[in-house]
Formats: sequence, structure tokens, C-alpha cells
Amino acid sequence: MLKKLGLDNTILTAKLAESLKSTLPVVAIVFAVCFIFIPVPAGALLAFVFGSILLVVGVGLFTIGVDMAMTPIGSHIGSAVTKSRSLMFALFISFLVGTFVTVSEPDLQVLAGQVPSIPNPVIIGAVALGVGIFLAVAMLRIFLGISLRTLLLVTYPIIIALAFFMPADYIGVAFDSGGVTTGPMTVPFIIALGVGVASSRSDSDAQNDSFGLVAISSIGPILAVMILGVLYPGGGSDYTPVVVPEIADSLELWALFAAEFPRFFHEVALALTPIIIFFVVFQIFKLRLHGTELMQIVIGIFYTYIGLVLFLTGVNAGFLPVGNYLGQLIGALEYNWVIVPLGMVIGYFIVQAEPAVHVLGKQVLEVTAGAIPGKALSVSLSIGIAVSVGLAMLRILTGLPLLWLIVPGYALALVLSFFVPTIFTAIAFDSGGVASGAMTATFLMPLAMGLCTAVGGNVTQDAFGVVAMVAMTPLITIQLLGLLYVRGMSAVKKKENAI
Repeated sequence: MLKKLGLDNTILTAKLAESLKSTLPVVAIVFAVCFIFIPVPAGALLAFVFGSILLVVGVGLFTIGVDMAMTPIGSHIGSAVTKSRSLMFALFISFLVGTFVTVSEPDLQVLAGQVPSIPNPVIIGAVALGVGIFLAVAMLRIFLGISLRTLLLVTYPIIIALAFFMPADYIGVAFDSGGVTTGPMTVPFIIALGVGVASSRSDSDAQNDSFGLVAISSIGPILAVMILGVLYPGGGSDYTPVVVPEIADSLELWALFAAEFPRFFHEVALALTPIIIFFVVFQIFKLRLHGTELMQIVIGIFYTYIGLVLFLTGVNAGFLPVGNYLGQLIGALEYNWVIVPLGMVIGYFIVQAEPAVHVLGKQVLEVTAGAIPGKALSVSLSIGIAVSVGLAMLRILTGLPLLWLIVPGYALALVLSFFVPTIFTAIAFDSGGVASGAMTATFLMPLAMGLCTAVGGNVTQDAFGVVAMVAMTPLITIQLLGLLYVRGMSAVKKKENAI
């Protein structure tokens, strides 16, 4: 039966294993903290476990749906854009794809639900428009052959300059939004479009220009939320701390989650509707797919829908509240500084288990012809992100402004771009978006918000910024690996010349 639906037990098992691998480290750490250091009500812990199960199954089904439906749709659209040879058509389609797909991005849904003062539809819509506009800009760059470094050197200084003139409440939210929008739903479309359009060029730089679309698309959400920060200046004053659910028995546990299912069945349906409409229109006028391929896409959309419902229900009913509550309890301790090493441990293992990191490792291995092993990339990213999460938690405890960390980090990343091959800069800025996976938005962010509440900080100024820190680290780490690659190639050439 599964094979008829385009899915077999091997694929299902593999996807669930990937999802479990990314979730298990966080679950294990939470249990260790709860059993050794901090008492948590048994009902709340049970809700966390049940929420984790839904999250694992939801992410597994969602990724299957993305592979079956979203990636093929993106590939077909990219091919159609390439065949059209029309710049205006490519820009228009890129804008629509970026906007519609972002609306259904699960990490964005989680982020929007945690931002006080701004209604969820407003922030999701603004961020989606930002992605759409800048995806069109990214396509224009490929068509015109503009250097990625040039575009980054223009846009990021503008972003940093604007940050000094916008309300401090939304600096963290703005930079966080840039990280969460480039997730498992958006990236397949973006990459497929980039490869398709770049293939229409015959010059030597076309392959390199196919990278960097994720990096440029991440700029739009930052600017969009900065604008919203001016329109909705309320900030953290409207924030209400999360209350951990009180559960006495199994019936109350089920009632807690059952109450959330109808909400997310409705919200996810609304989020996926623009993508479905877009696909139907494109199918009628351009694609004209039929048979097995069309059926698999339809079934893939169904898997995506069910996966998103399970994911968001598990996160909002069980996973997120306990993360927030745990942050509150740790923040109230006399030795609340323990959150710094704890955050570093979580950051290290989250990245190690992130499937996108392993995909990136293979990509770098191919680009460098084996000069930089995938293991070196994985470990360096893990160490870097562990440090960034530790700094994010320390920032909450001390009230250190986010810009004091963001500005030097991005400045270093831009300076490094002058000393490494272009491909490394493109991969580095692309990886900044994919390194911040589901666990960052669903656990680290609530943990930070709970900690901030306990120590009396401003939530939007101090708690937000965790995703931004995680997204910033790869920009530096991968380019440092690029420097090692350059030195290695230089040493090889010297040996060859000596011979």
C-alpha cells in the first residue's frame, strides 16, 4: 500500500530516524536536567514527551512530503523559468514562489507565535513578501552576473545602519526571522530555481552563481521585520509568560492536544493553499504533468499537510511550553549561569544531528575535491554554534545588546569574503540559513524567553537573537575552512613546483 502512495518502509524509517536523531539530544538533556537539577511537574514532562513524539513523526512526514512534492515542483518551475528565457517572467515567478512558500515554513510559524505585539498573519505576511522580493533580486543577480560579495557588501552595511535607528525591541526579532525563513519548505524551491536559472548561462561563473540564493533571500525578512518594528512599537510590554500545563491523568493529556488539532488543521490548510493554487495554475498553463509524477506530487502535498499539523501541535502544546518553563526555573536559580554551558551542549548536539549540515558537508567535499573532509566541517560548525548559543544565553543574563555581537560577527564574515574563493562565501552565507533547524526555534528560543522572564529582562530585546547567533556562526566558520583550503592548495602547488 505504501509503495502505491510513493512511499515505502525504507524511506519512512529513514526520515523518522533523521527526525528522531535531531530531537533526541534535546529530549535527553531536558530529562537529565529535570531528574538531576530542577524538579518539573510529572504532567508537564509527560506533555513534553507526547509533544516530542508528535514533533518527530510530524517532521518525518513533512520531509517526505517535501521530497515528493515541494522539491519536484521547484525543479519543474526552475526548468520552466529557464526555458522561457524571459527576465521579467523569471523575476515574477521568483517573487510568487518566495512569497507563497515562505507562508507555510514551519519555523516561521513557530517564531511568529512567540513575537509579542505583532499579530501572526502580519509578521508572516511581511516576512513572506520580504523573501519574495529578495528572491527576485537574487535571480536578477544571476541573470546580470553580479558578484555575491558585492551584493552582500551593499546590503548588510545598510541593515546594520538601519538597526541603529529602529526600536531596540525588534532588532533580535528581525535577525531571527532571517534564519527561520530558510527552512525545509523554502530551501528546495530556492535551490531548484537557482540551479535552473544559472544553467541558462554558459560562462564559467554560472555554477558559482547558483549558490547564494538562500543568503540573499534571508535579507528580505530582516528588513521586513525592521519596518514592522516601526509600525508596531509595543515591544515586550505585551508579552505574557508561558504557563506550563497542569495534567492529572491521560484523559487530560489527550484533551490538551486534542484542543489544538482543529486550530492547526485550519491554519496549515490556509498556509498551504497559496502553494496549491500556484501549482495548479502552473500545471494548467506550463507543466502539464500527468500519471505517476502528478499523483506523487498530490500525495506529497498531503504528507506535507499532515506533517505540519502534527509538528505544530506537538510544538505548541507540549514542546515549547516546557522549554519556556525550564528557562524560567533555571533563571530563578542562584547559579543561573549554568544556562550558558547547558546552552552550549544543546547547540553542539543540535547541529550534529541536523540533516542539512550533513548535506552541506557533502557539498563542500565535492567543491574542494576532498581537501576539506565533511567531518571537519561538521565539528567546526558544532563548536562554532555551541559558542554562539553560549554567548546568546550570556547576553540574556547580562543584558548585552545584540548588535555588540552581530556587528563584529558580520564584519568579520564580510572581511573574510575577500580572502577565500567565491564559492566558500556563497556556501557560508547559504548555510547560515539552514544551520538553524527546527530545534533552534522550538526549544532554544522558548528556553531563552523563559530565562529572560525569570531574570527580569525585556523579552524582545534580550531573548530574541538566539536564531540570529546560530545563523551567523557558519558565515565565519565555513570561510575559515575556505582559508585552510586556500593554504592547502598553495602548499600543494609549491610541492609540485619544487618537483
